[in-house]
Amino acid sequence: MSGRRRGRRALLATVAGLAALLVPLASPASAAPDRAPVAAPAAEAASAAVAAAKAPRTVVLDGERLRRTRARLAKGDPALRRAVAALRAQADGWLGQGPWTVTDKDRTPPRGDKHDYLSQAPYWWASQPKTADNPMGCPYVQKDGQRNPEVDELTDHDERGDVFASAYTLSLAWYYTGDAAYSRHAAEILRTWFTDPATRMNPNLDHAQIIPCKYDGRAIGIIDFSQGFTSVLDATAILDTGAPGWTSGDRGGMRTWYEGFRDWLGGAFGTQEAAAANNHGTFFDMQLAALQLATGQRSLAARTVSKARTARIDPQIAADGSQPGEISRTRSWHYSTFNLVAFTRLAAIGEHVGVDLWSHRGPAGQRLSAAVDYLLPAATGEAPWPHPELDFRAYAASDLVHAAADAGDARARAALPALQAPPGGDLWALRPAAEQLDSITG
Repeated sequence: MSGRRRGRRALLATVAGLAALLVPLASPASAAPDRAPVAAPAAEAASAAVAAAKAPRTVVLDGERLRRTRARLAKGDPALRRAVAALRAQADGWLGQGPWTVTDKDRTPPRGDKHDYLSQAPYWWASQPKTADNPMGCPYVQKDGQRNPEVDELTDHDERGDVFASAYTLSLAWYYTGDAAYSRHAAEILRTWFTDPATRMNPNLDHAQIIPCKYDGRAIGIIDFSQGFTSVLDATAILDTGAPGWTSGDRGGMRTWYEGFRDWLGGAFGTQEAAAANNHGTFFDMQLAALQLATGQRSLAARTVSKARTARIDPQIAADGSQPGEISRTRSWHYSTFNLVAFTRLAAIGEHVGVDLWSHRGPAGQRLSAAVDYLLPAATGEAPWPHPELDFRAYAASDLVHAAADAGDARARAALPALQAPPGGDLWALRPAAEQLDSITG
């Protein structure tokens, strides 16, 4: 899917979300006009199922918090009903899309197996005219922050994003409404991409972020998955609480895929990516810790999170809260918020395994809350962002400020009323885990 198409989808989701906020949440099917209305007994049964929620064994989201939120919703909390209306609007948008598969792409990866994921480095461009003698325009050169539209010709990257986002949104929508249409479609999407033998992706990223004429795959390509894959882990945990359409076979198949991918991350590419000193390293730790927790390696997950104190927070966050490795980029706001998505999600994983990243203070005063506080003047409109940014979106900091406020940051809590709402509405109350809200592919 092209960046233009993704941009149109975001606009439609925003409009749909705003429209949904104006419609009372009368029944679990009220925001889905393309489906037949749910009969009163069925609606009552769905409402009862919502009230009797199980806490999912999520790895980033707090499952018990989700359970309490669902119980509040069943009692008619008006603020939550408005948020669910916005969530439903997004979920309804996914019902007519997918499933997706890596085997649909037009190009075959270098190893010759279409089940392998394939993507191209977004900031690398042909430096020469494309001719019969040089059809690729080689060599390719880097232009930081300038996305080459040529990468959209390889569909795995954008469709991977659609799989992650749709499965997460649909699973949450089922959990809060009891509407089986959501869980059944989420199950189909996950099954098609990950476990169906005919369409599944191999659990590796050997050919991610290739550079034509230069590399058939790079360690840096792991970021294609690490930036959003934890949402899949949480989606399956939500479905595991008894979702219609989700079977024990689905659960086992996903567990096998997770274990294979976790083990692949222990190889050469994973070792290289883990050594990165910027957002790539942070996201690698977050993804690895989440996979370790999801596959029963709780002590290893705790160790991964613990190491982030001195290996990630101390070298990546300055005493004033800035992130030197990110503010030097042409998209400094985007990458500052992006890196903090990884940090705050890693802190959330830490809460599951008894490791508190928010309380850590480095030798020069480095703290996660200081990094969030550094964003507040620009996030609230109090002052311009003082670093280069090609496309500033204030709402990109919204989830991060929520996360810091929840962790006890008084400045962040005071800033909440002044935040710019993300497209589609503020869904923090329903899924309190930071997301990358300003897609650089849009």
